[in-house]
Amino acid sequence: MLATLVDEAGTIVARQGQDIEDHSPEVVIKTIGDAVDAVLAGSKDKTVSGIGIGSPGNVDMATGTIRYSPNFGWHDVPLGGRLRDRYKMPVFVANDARCATLGEFTHGTGNGTANFVLLTLGTGIGGGIVAAGTLLLGSLGGAGEIGHHQIRATDGFICNCGKTGCFEAQASGTGLIRHAIAVAPSFPRSALVSGKPEKLGSKAIRRAAEAGDPHGLAAWNRYIDDLSRGLANIIAFVNPELIALGGGVSSAGDFMLSALRPRVDELTTMVPRGMTKIVVAALGNDAGAIGAATMARRGALTTAG
Repeated sequence: MLATLVDEAGTIVARQGQDIEDHSPEVVIKTIGDAVDAVLAGSKDKTVSGIGIGSPGNVDMATGTIRYSPNFGWHDVPLGGRLRDRYKMPVFVANDARCATLGEFTHGTGNGTANFVLLTLGTGIGGGIVAAGTLLLGSLGGAGEIGHHQIRATDGFICNCGKTGCFEAQASGTGLIRHAIAVAPSFPRSALVSGKPEKLGSKAIRRAAEAGDPHGLAAWNRYIDDLSRGLANIIAFVNPELIALGGGVSSAGDFMLSALRPRVDELTTMVPRGMTKIVVAALGNDAGAIGAATMARRGALTTAG
């Protein structure tokens, strides 16, 4: 968990990290409060307009209540209300992926665009969609769950949501590991599986692919194909000017983009090919904090700045 002090330009001027192991509401709220206190202690000469929080799960943004967070196992936790009582200042709570999208759109690669998509490729796939300059939220704040459209409904991996072949199951960092395990029988002498398969990580697979390892390349090529399928679908859904890729897997940079862009073009059919730029996100793991702070400064997740 990261607490930051962010100025109007979107620059982080102070930060305080805290580990969260106990996911009970009382412990998490106390940990958030301790981290916010530490940041506020160093901001005596600055005016703090409000507190913004990005939380996993579905959020009632009018009240700041976490309706449901599968990550924490929460149901109807009044996070915003508890923190408003404590700090006596405006507190805004929204989904963490939507906060990251706002941060990247406002202060990162999406700045200057009107139609923009952020994808974070980590353990799962998060992100959000900006259309005509407005972050899409849906009727209950659930718009933008890009990871849960199915790209391999009949022959894919089982997703944590229970469906088969979700974009997240196939093209997240976890998906890359699953691809490596799936093709492992064809590479019995592979160094990637010489140890314990459960210790296999997406970074090791990507590095093996970059080094020309046959097993790593086989897994990487399957992964890129699935990632391309999902991105081509997104282009058909919302026709963005730019798609930014964040999260751990995006650290592959040009190695990823050089394989991804032509495959996405091949799969793009309903809009002109090559018109959607695909880039690595600029803000990295800070996007969510910067977006949450931007939300607090504006007074809402979607208000124009």
